[in-house]
Amino acid sequence: MTQLIRRREDGAAQSSPNMTEAERQTRVDLAACYRLIAHFGLNELTYNHISARIPGGEEEILINPFGLMFDEVCASNLVKVDLAGRVIDDPTGLGINEAGYVIHGAVHAGRPDVICVIHTHTPAGMAVSAQAEGLLPLTQNAMMFYEQIGYHDYEGIAVELEEQRRLVSDLGQHRAMILRNHGLLVAGLSIAEAFNTMYFLENACRAQVSAMAGGRPLNFPSEDAARNAAAIAREHGLAAAERDWPALRRLADRLDPSYQN
Repeated sequence: MTQLIRRREDGAAQSSPNMTEAERQTRVDLAACYRLIAHFGLNELTYNHISARIPGGEEEILINPFGLMFDEVCASNLVKVDLAGRVIDDPTGLGINEAGYVIHGAVHAGRPDVICVIHTHTPAGMAVSAQAEGLLPLTQNAMMFYEQIGYHDYEGIAVELEEQRRLVSDLGQHRAMILRNHGLLVAGLSIAEAFNTMYFLENACRAQVSAMAGGRPLNFPSEDAARNAAAIAREHGLAAAERDWPALRRLADRLDPSYQN
């Protein structure tokens, strides 16, 4: 798949000598997230991205170098980019995927509350994105997103900056969005919340595809029940994700602690 690549203007690879502890922690958590997404089979070769906002006032994000598998990403090789798309720190010299900047940069710029953005192209996510009805409230996982998910129509490979405004508008204040005929996107108030949101959204899509493939009549809950499930998920999702994250970090450590390097 041919993609445009964004690199430092001077073409050099560089690693920041003066890194704050907050940035270091963000790098480690983000690298762990990449390894976990790969472990659960949600990555697509070297494509797709997870980005995280660096704490502080510089409006900079971290994203993966273009050309590494998710299980090769570690804290030290993440690329630092500003919200204007300027590559600031690129330790590998590989640059970043242009489409990754267009999508992730748009969300981080348009939603200052968002810390982490995850975008995937899983078979189940793409299948639901191709269904006119979108995500159906067939399972408790899906009901977590009832009336709490955005939809963005496909405009081609996301390399046009003009699309950024429409991406942000379609996401609104939601923490999840289905990119029609494309895939899934989540926006979390922390790396932990973004991971949990994507995990549950992915499983909701898998369950929907399986249920519809069964060829039997589908059972739908009442709208009140679906709204209740969504309200509870919205109220407690962040706290639940922060509770789960230490366990997920331990899993990442058992798989391969090199993500911390």
